Amino acid sequence: MLTIRELKTPLIGPIDLALHAGEAVAVSGPSGAGKSLFLRAIADLDESTGHVALDGTEREAMPAPEWRRKVAYVPAESGWWADRVLDHFTETADLSSLLQQVGLADARSWEVARLSTGERQRLALVRALQAEPQVLLLDEPTSALDPPSVTLVEALVEALLKQQLAAKRALLIVSHDPDQPGRLGARRFVMDKGCLTATSCQEPAA
Repeated sequence: MLTIRELKTPLIGPIDLALHAGEAVAVSGPSGAGKSLFLRAIADLDESTGHVALDGTEREAMPAPEWRRKVAYVPAESGWWADRVLDHFTETADLSSLLQQVGLADARSWEVARLSTGERQRLALVRALQAEPQVLLLDEPTSALDPPSVTLVEALVEALLKQQLAAKRALLIVSHDPDQPGRLGARRFVMDKGCLTATSCQEPAA
């Protein structure tokens, strides 16, 4: 379980949230509301205060790389540091299956420069899944996808949520698609001015 208490940065919070294995939570809200900053704060990519813990272990008790492997953040636009797609992946036993599930079975031999935004989004998801995270933080993962590709990605995410308990992932997704939370069976939250509904968040002092 991912437990968040009084999470706060200069632009968001404080926010409280609990996310269980096999559960999906979806966050929507206007642009600039702080949704991406919320995910980045959980992933410990931006400085924050408060308590964030995974299965009872505080974030500060883990080395940052270990935390970010277990709590994987996938931004809307991921970084690419080599020319070939293959160079961004580890050749694990499940790589071929994951690529096939997102409709990119042949992508390993491609050049990054030829990738569309939607292809980059799907490959970034596969890259995160290779680390076998316990929590997935997805920032608009289907915003640039056509409907068939959205269906593929959502099917993969649903399968991860429904795996046996020991392998279940929790999902926290930022989405502007009003129907996506329902398709994923997600609890819905709205963020506005850095504040998540149903929390004890207060307006920052002027």
